[in-house]
Amino acid sequence: MRDSHRAEAERLLARAVEEEVRRSGGRVDGGVLLSRARGSLDAMARTAAEEYEAYTRALDEAGAGQLTFGQRYAREGAGTPLLVAVVAAVAAGVSDLSFGTSAGTALATGAVVAVAGAAATVAKVTASHVPAASRRAGALSQPGGPEQLRLQWLTALEVRGIRPFLDQQRVLAASTGTAAKKAAPRLRGTDKSAAARRRSVLEQSFAQLPELEGSLAGRRAELARIAQWVHAARASTETRPTVVMLHGAPGSGRSSLAVRAALDLRDQFRGACVVDLRGDAPQEAPLSTRDALLHLLNRLGAPREQLLFRERSSKEQQVKRLSELYHQYLTGIAVTIVLDDASDAEQVRALIPERSDSLVLVTAREPLALPADLSAWVHRLPVEALDAAGAEELLRESAEDLSGPYDAESADAVREWCGGLPLALRAAGSSLGPRSPRQLAHDLAAYGPLEKAGPVERVLWLRYTDQPETARRLLRRLALAGRASLGPAPRRRCSPRTSRRRAGSSPRSPARGWSSGSGAAATACTTSYAPSHTPASSTRRSLAERTAAQERLIASYGELADTVIRLVDGKTSTRADQFGQHGFASLDAALRWLDDESTFITAALRHAEGVDQRAVLNLLGALCDYCLLRGDLYRLGEINELTQAIDQGLLGRSVQWRTGIAARHLGELDQSRTTLNSVVDLYFEAHQDAAAARALGSLGITLHHQGNLTEAAARLTEALELQAPTKLAGDRAWTLHALAAVERDRAHLAHALGMLGQALTLHRRSGSVHGEAWTHFQLGQLRLRLPTCRAPRPRCATPSTCTDVRATSAARRGR
Repeated sequence: MRDSHRAEAERLLARAVEEEVRRSGGRVDGGVLLSRARGSLDAMARTAAEEYEAYTRALDEAGAGQLTFGQRYAREGAGTPLLVAVVAAVAAGVSDLSFGTSAGTALATGAVVAVAGAAATVAKVTASHVPAASRRAGALSQPGGPEQLRLQWLTALEVRGIRPFLDQQRVLAASTGTAAKKAAPRLRGTDKSAAARRRSVLEQSFAQLPELEGSLAGRRAELARIAQWVHAARASTETRPTVVMLHGAPGSGRSSLAVRAALDLRDQFRGACVVDLRGDAPQEAPLSTRDALLHLLNRLGAPREQLLFRERSSKEQQVKRLSELYHQYLTGIAVTIVLDDASDAEQVRALIPERSDSLVLVTAREPLALPADLSAWVHRLPVEALDAAGAEELLRESAEDLSGPYDAESADAVREWCGGLPLALRAAGSSLGPRSPRQLAHDLAAYGPLEKAGPVERVLWLRYTDQPETARRLLRRLALAGRASLGPAPRRRCSPRTSRRRAGSSPRSPARGWSSGSGAAATACTTSYAPSHTPASSTRRSLAERTAAQERLIASYGELADTVIRLVDGKTSTRADQFGQHGFASLDAALRWLDDESTFITAALRHAEGVDQRAVLNLLGALCDYCLLRGDLYRLGEINELTQAIDQGLLGRSVQWRTGIAARHLGELDQSRTTLNSVVDLYFEAHQDAAAARALGSLGITLHHQGNLTEAAARLTEALELQAPTKLAGDRAWTLHALAAVERDRAHLAHALGMLGQALTLHRRSGSVHGEAWTHFQLGQLRLRLPTCRAPRPRCATPSTCTDVRATSAARRGR
């Protein structure tokens, strides 16, 4: 590496080390880390050798034939012109002497002539050198030129060399304990903002548990045993988690039992979370330990920056880092964790917080052999079939009408055909009323002997044949939900326009039979049964119908999500024509709806094969904007991974742009600048000027935060030029108030005030409450610097608008 280039690489390395020290809160010794990094700089440089070779080759090609000013002067001015100047000076001196002037005067005349000649020579060389130097500087900055190749080399060096090295040092420091030797500087004790956020997230975690309707018939003894084990662990002097292994056949109610225990014991714990590990799912791969850790950290309120950036190291390094963060974060925090549908004992061990009084409820088909050295109170509780009393109670609870005479013999027969499984009993009991118990037992027996099919399949066959074709089609659409819960809310989600009145209005709907279940058994049974019982005449059309249904689902959610975001951001170029016929009572109600639906929308995007990419892009854009608005960086990171796996350029650029903005929110300014720079180039290559202008605006804001005011103003001005068309007025408003903030810091106060006035007008025309809030904020900042406030203060149109602005500003900051 050349000396000048090494100095540039070391400056980049120093900035990265400073950022790492800042992120660690002072626990990392910056001097030691920088010295190690400089010692490994050559190894890092080899990871970007290809880009560096292209950069140096371009420099050599551009430098061929290039002349410095001294070289050009030596070639053009040191020869004949200089000789002429010397001869003229000598001639002038001799001429003066011949006219009888003194020697001093003649010598002075010769010197003046010599200086004038030399100055003329220098001026001539300068006149030819300056245009040549300007042309060369312009060529260097052209796309594909040395300057762009330099940026590509530095980006590759940072992404493939510096960041993995820092991640490696972070893991090494955590494993050896060196990072803990130096305490972080504390000015005012603990971080009160982070503690408040953690309290809020933990309190809200119980509301995110699956909903359970009715009592848990036949399982009161199991609930009492779990509570007894928890109280015994709390009475102990040791800090160890309580692990309860709930094992039983699918449909036995093990997941519902775990969720009910978490709800009944909520006063003993600070938070709760359910993780579906998909260990027994035939159609989907098991959930990885890395994704399970990310889900738990997100639901339990871990630092957000740990949940967004997932590409800096290998999966093994990430699992190790996330596991250390998980155990460290839950130290001393008692929570309830439900590991549903587990199959791997090592994965379960990694998810048990060993340094807290937490309750871990593990559901599995068979009991898992946990390691003997596990520091936890481990109990095994078999979840078996219900006895006669429990089965009869469950049938009565789920029946529509039991006004007929009591028939114990028929109830025992129904229990036998259902195998005593709560899932099958609840679904079968939902048909009591139109059917008598005796008729229900007879219809269940009509499917064949017990050896032919399992209890759940038998009951599903009976309830499926009870339905009209419209309800059967709805059940087949439920299969699109994948592993989502089949409770009342997800049933309405499967078709936002029609399912609300179809799924829950009919008392004969089979979905009512298992709506109180929380586990994956109902989902797995429905998703495997309904498509497999499609009529033979439509088998060839099933794939096309599935794709069409999935497309309608995504399109409907895209319209609704766009409506919600438009209520906040107004008519921007991404959703100027996307306003549908959906209405919400208030902005708060709209955001609350999207809060409830975001998990299901993300799950639906995972099964978007063959769907129109425009519908997927609209939904992705709205969901990413929601993640930025709510500060849900875990889901933004999940969407970023999803688009990278799909490898769709347009979708990837849209998500990558939002990821760059999120990096700026976290204070990762270098990361944000690198990401947004690449996004701008990708948009220009794809000739998408509107999207490129929005990315340029985001890049300008990042540069402003870095203190690079000149370049920030240039980027934002370039974005304004691209947003000149009337249809991009909403985008132009956002760029105007961002540029006004830059001009304010450059002391161009009058110019900034004019731009903020234009931005406020455009925001009001486009209906952007969010934009109005930010513009008023910038106006307040500007007026603090004005010597006098002669201009009238812009005011909101109505008091309700002011309330929405304040609410949106609070939501924008994640509060």
